[in-house]
Amino acid sequence: MINQLKIIIIILFLLTACSTGYYFYDGIYNYPKTTKIEKSFDVEKGQNATEVAFALAKKKLIQDPYPLLAYLYTTGNYKKIKAGQYILNSKMTGAQIAEEIIKGQASEIKLTIIEGWDLAQIAQYLQSKGFGKESDFYSLVGSPAQIYGQNQNLSENIFGYFDFLKNMPVSASLEGFIFPDTYFVSPESSLEKIILKILSNFNDKITTEMKADIEKQNKTIYEIITMASIIEKEVQTIEDKKIVSGILWNRLEIGQPLQADATVLYALQMQSADKVYKKYTEIDSPYNTYKYKGLPFGPISNPGIDSIIAAIYPEKTNYWYYLSKPDGTTVFSKTLAEHNLAKAKYLK
Repeated sequence: MINQLKIIIIILFLLTACSTGYYFYDGIYNYPKTTKIEKSFDVEKGQNATEVAFALAKKKLIQDPYPLLAYLYTTGNYKKIKAGQYILNSKMTGAQIAEEIIKGQASEIKLTIIEGWDLAQIAQYLQSKGFGKESDFYSLVGSPAQIYGQNQNLSENIFGYFDFLKNMPVSASLEGFIFPDTYFVSPESSLEKIILKILSNFNDKITTEMKADIEKQNKTIYEIITMASIIEKEVQTIEDKKIVSGILWNRLEIGQPLQADATVLYALQMQSADKVYKKYTEIDSPYNTYKYKGLPFGPISNPGIDSIIAAIYPEKTNYWYYLSKPDGTTVFSKTLAEHNLAKAKYLK
């Protein structure tokens, strides 16, 4: 009886060992059975292996953090993870991901996309950093959106990766989706890889909850980003952005023109102006929200996360008008008469 018990214990021990061994082997060496999707992943300075492993699992780049931690421990690389920004994909094994974050990036170039930049500014910036010509950038992301109504025929390699790019107008560019942030890239990186990195970051920033809330409002991500791009250029603080968002959505709801100066300047291919003259507002362009009701043809800039949040979650107020003072602060008015007084006072 005792011998039988010993045998049972040994068998259970072996089964457990085999099961555990397979669990760790599968988590490290087997290829995930999933669609290949590129994702950017940041390892921050000071992060330890445990924090990195759990962050990888949260981004669904690995199924479980423990096999990766075991691999790092047994290979002596637990403390050899290098900070940086990586382009990983959902088809990589745990071992391949571990090797990437251990090896690090031998040399990196820092790219900073500024909130509110449009495609033309980004194209010029990337060219100045040595990443192709402006025309190369446009061939991947589409022409600056002032050139509207043309089928952009953009790369399926880019559009095919991300759900948020589906159901966009065929003549739309990626204006609005080049997410403002700081990126670290290899000098050998192709423009396409850089764009995928940026779009992957955009995808991470627009959470599942935000997408669900957009859908509940019967809006599309494209409409939200278009609104956010206007808000980005109109006002500065998150508090003001939420109020302006409420004003602009209310204007759309009652069929009132948005009358946003930033859209007119975009149509004129002007980055800024001390004053928007009446002649500016007469330009015949679907970006002229003085002349045409509704949202403009598409985004007019690439908005930051505060502007996107403001577009999704507007603040309800009794305000219908706003203007920006020379110092950048915003004056809100409930009536046109109040607004005209504010203009006379602050915009002399």
